[in-house]
Amino acid sequence: MDILGLINTYIRVVENGSIAAAARAQGMSAAAVSQSITRLEAHLGVRLLSRTTRSMALTESGTRYFEKVRHIPGDIDLASQAATVETKPHGSLCIATTAAFGRHVLAPLMPAFKDAYPRINIELISTDRSVDHRLEGVDVSIRIEAQLNDQLIARRIASRPFVFCASPAYLDRAGMPTTPEELKQHTCLVFRYPTDGRFLPWTFVLNGSRFEAKVNPGFVCDDIDTIAQIAVNGGGIARLASFVAQPLIDSGRLLPLFESGNRNAACAEPEPMHIYACVTERSALNAKVRAFIDFLEREMQSQSYGLA
Repeated sequence: MDILGLINTYIRVVENGSIAAAARAQGMSAAAVSQSITRLEAHLGVRLLSRTTRSMALTESGTRYFEKVRHIPGDIDLASQAATVETKPHGSLCIATTAAFGRHVLAPLMPAFKDAYPRINIELISTDRSVDHRLEGVDVSIRIEAQLNDQLIARRIASRPFVFCASPAYLDRAGMPTTPEELKQHTCLVFRYPTDGRFLPWTFVLNGSRFEAKVNPGFVCDDIDTIAQIAVNGGGIARLASFVAQPLIDSGRLLPLFESGNRNAACAEPEPMHIYACVTERSALNAKVRAFIDFLEREMQSQSYGLA
């Protein structure tokens, strides 16, 4: 009896929430998955799942068993990597990131990473929706501070400025704000998180204290690059990561606001974007994940991506 195979199937059933979903994830039939669970229960002599034609729930024994075995597949993978004679990390690596970071930062770096680690096969999930590491097989995700949660272990790898900016045409028409307090008098282009509907706050730091500026959300959008294009075409003031804003500033299509040379000592400055690499647990920091995180951290330290 392949106990490890039965345990892996059980873990996938619990993580996917149903036998049918686990079957799709494993490329098996629902009947085969159900039979695997039955064989595991017979081997253990306990009922792990309470199943009906309409629902499934873990029994008390099933919950305890899941907590004890959920780490086994990852531990086996780590043991296999430790035993291999290969000197370079290898295998499949699934990376999740926000759409803008994936487009502007990760995509240009992926060829160099692949050249450095040719035996790592990369899948990049570039989206602003909520991504579940376990259900979607994600090895590591790149997130900003507002996206962190208690279920993930996060390591800060870089910080980049947020840049407040607008087109010359808009500023000629509406005037240039000189303090955060003046933003509420302008048309502001606000990003809404697709996951929970929150607005990305426009935050500043003054004398070490963080505060959120009041804004007039004249346009609301769930895509940063669309917001940037609205700003370029005179739609209002945008708050963009430097790696999105700087090429548009360099070309003259956008002008930066609240620059240090234009602020007095008492004026607040925009809070930077802190970027984190996230995994589900410390055992997930295997060789290929560490290689990617270290690579990205080095690249972001050596390159400005707009503004350092």
